[in-house]
Amino acid sequence: MANIISNVQDRLKTSTNALALLGFKLLTGLFVGLTLALIGQEVIQYELISFVLVVLVVTGALVRIAKSWSWTHIFIFNLICVLIGLLCRMYILIAPGA
Repeated sequence: MANIISNVQDRLKTSTNALALLGFKLLTGLFVGLTLALIGQEVIQYELISFVLVVLVVTGALVRIAKSWSWTHIFIFNLICVLIGLLCRMYILIAPGA
């Protein structure tokens, strides 16, 4: 009986970890997709359907690319994205002729 309970606990822990990682990957994909969709909307001036399509395609692509990534890989990817965002913000604030 103790073996069955231990097995259930191990499976529950593994499943919870996998679901949390998938949720974090989806959240990361949504942020990247939303950012790229907002940039595209400002540049190309597309409407709501295209906006949602860009968000969904980028989210799906990122989740597919990050299929084999662990927590460490996702955190490093998020750190790189934040640093690139700060670099772009700095360029916008300091850009000549703006």
